[in-house]
Amino acid sequence: MMVRLVVVIPAYNERDMIGRVVRGVPREAGGVDEVKVLVVDDGSTDGTAEVALEAGADVVVRHHRNMGLGVAFRTGVRKALELGADVIVTIDGDGQFDPGEIPKLVKPIVAGEADVVVGSRFLGGSPRMPFVKRIGNRVVTSLVNFLVGSRFTDTQCGFRAYSREAALRLNVHSSFTYTQEVFIDLVSKGLRIVEVPVTVRYYKGRKSRVVRSPLLYGVRVLAIAALASKEVRPLFFYGALALGFLVSGGVLGSVLFVRWVFTGMVSPYRSLVSVAQLLLTTGVVLLAIALIGDSQARQRRVLDEILYYVRKWELSGNPDRVVYETGFSSLFRRPDSRDVD
Repeated sequence: MMVRLVVVIPAYNERDMIGRVVRGVPREAGGVDEVKVLVVDDGSTDGTAEVALEAGADVVVRHHRNMGLGVAFRTGVRKALELGADVIVTIDGDGQFDPGEIPKLVKPIVAGEADVVVGSRFLGGSPRMPFVKRIGNRVVTSLVNFLVGSRFTDTQCGFRAYSREAALRLNVHSSFTYTQEVFIDLVSKGLRIVEVPVTVRYYKGRKSRVVRSPLLYGVRVLAIAALASKEVRPLFFYGALALGFLVSGGVLGSVLFVRWVFTGMVSPYRSLVSVAQLLLTTGVVLLAIALIGDSQARQRRVLDEILYYVRKWELSGNPDRVVYETGFSSLFRRPDSRDVD
């Protein structure tokens, strides 16, 4: 069977870099028969879409306004599946990653050794990453590893490869970013994820299109990771919170009880009795929420499985005859590409 690779490049106002990235995509990769380049222009106002087409992109999907990296990712994956992709690679449009390393990410999937391959900026050494960015990456990676019980080195890297099966099972809801949510979602579904070392280059003086404020970005990413964990592992998420409140309330209550046994009074700490009661009550409520959430998570897994088969059915026809027109995007093809009905 012919193996088709679709390289998805989300981009927002990347006129100066998108051409270099598109031209750098290798049109041959081991075990791959056809390579397509798909650019998702997320509402750019600088002519990014036109530059991408001139540089050789096969398909450009353009959002009518800036929707966020998470939405651009979902659009790209959906369109890649419609194009009949057997393997999907996502790479940023800012030129930080080397498109020449795409075959490295594709190889484990083609060989049947992985469902998802993630590029790691830390496996091959320590990149010259800005200090604040490095600390933030470590914190978020540690949090994601804790939430999913894994030991990955770089959960923030957007340079990744997905098998068709993995892409069909993806469910991403955040519009801001997607890297952490995808990790948590796919790990919870038991897909095989491996890391490979990739190189990265940071351009001095260049402002990130996603990270406007490192502090605000960190807060939003942590919130996304926590919400994703809450959805897929509610028993662990709420159970951990419940345990913290119950232990704190139990310890405080025990200390007050011991004082009452030996002195016959809790003064001058009477107010702490109410605090202990509040902690214990909160812990019990969170424990109940954890049990209810676990029941809902079972239902979610059933719905995810149904959605997976619905997607397979929707995409079972001829992918080259699918028209991609939504209320917020439009599709463009190179003149030498086949027409779309």
